[in-house]
Amino acid sequence: EQFPLGYQYKVGSVHDFNFPMKNLGFVGLISMIDPPRDAVPFAVKKCIAAGIKVIMVTGDQPVTATAIARQCNIIKDKTADEIAEEEGIPLEAAIKKANAIVIHGDMITEALREDEGLPENEKGKRLASWLMKPQIVFARTSPAQKLIIVQGNQKLNHVVAVTGDGVNDSPAIKKADIGISMGITGSDVAKDAADMILLTDDFSAIVVGVEEGRKIFDNLKKTIAYILTSNIPEIGPFLIFIILQVPLPLSTVLILCVDLGTDMIPAVAFAYEGAELDIMTREPRSKFAHMVTAKLLVYGYLQQGIIQNFAAFLTYFVVMQDFGFRPSKLVSRILVLSLIHISEPTRLLSISYAVFCLKKKKIQVQ
Repeated sequence: EQFPLGYQYKVGSVHDFNFPMKNLGFVGLISMIDPPRDAVPFAVKKCIAAGIKVIMVTGDQPVTATAIARQCNIIKDKTADEIAEEEGIPLEAAIKKANAIVIHGDMITEALREDEGLPENEKGKRLASWLMKPQIVFARTSPAQKLIIVQGNQKLNHVVAVTGDGVNDSPAIKKADIGISMGITGSDVAKDAADMILLTDDFSAIVVGVEEGRKIFDNLKKTIAYILTSNIPEIGPFLIFIILQVPLPLSTVLILCVDLGTDMIPAVAFAYEGAELDIMTREPRSKFAHMVTAKLLVYGYLQQGIIQNFAAFLTYFVVMQDFGFRPSKLVSRILVLSLIHISEPTRLLSISYAVFCLKKKKIQVQ
């Protein structure tokens, strides 16, 4: 009767209630939790194996952020706070000692105050020391601090990808090298600032995208290497024909058949090849790395090209042997003909010199 259905409960302050707070009976406890998706812990492990550092930046309290980070495999070791409490040392000393750190947003503000008045090349050293740690969580951060974290990673020459769904995340998403927004829960501002939108709002989709990108890059390099290897076997017969005058093993029509028949179709087939088993255990390539490198050219021309050239000439000489043309006879005849061609001008010069000497002697006698 005192609290009928629809009664307006009001709390003006911690001491101002319009309902009693004594002589209550315990009915139950209600709690809320937003757990990570089931695929996230395994996806984080794959990122770490692929050389991708996962940094958690959240607005939650440090205790909550640490608990979620442990569930997601972002933090595995003891944090700096735990080390400081166990060993009784200051937090700054524990941060230098620990591999896993949880940085409060107020610490970022304090670091910015310390940088005031310093030269540009001296700023951000404290933040950089935090970012060099393998396991990092930033808690109670503001949108401006998220942007500072992204800029700090970029100063260390890292390729930064930022995921987010709210308006507060849009500055960091815009500043990142790769901005990623959630497609379902993401705001319109975050989607406009992003370079990529996750339709499923699943972090593991990012890992799948990284794996697919590495596979495409790998297959393109295989295609280029395959095409380059045929150049040496094609030019080799012409060089041998010009230098040693061996009968031409490969005509221009056959070269055209090789290029159109055996180069194009297998090269296109490389695009559909599956990923290598170790593709997600390799270190990330540099952002300045090129697809065609000196190593690829050496592999295509000097290694595979020479092996193919040797195998082709071996087949050629075996076939000529079957038809009665022994390789030694071919090469010996060529050398004899070459010597004749070389000695013929020499012989003519010798005769001319002898005739000149006879004429000069005859003039002197007269």
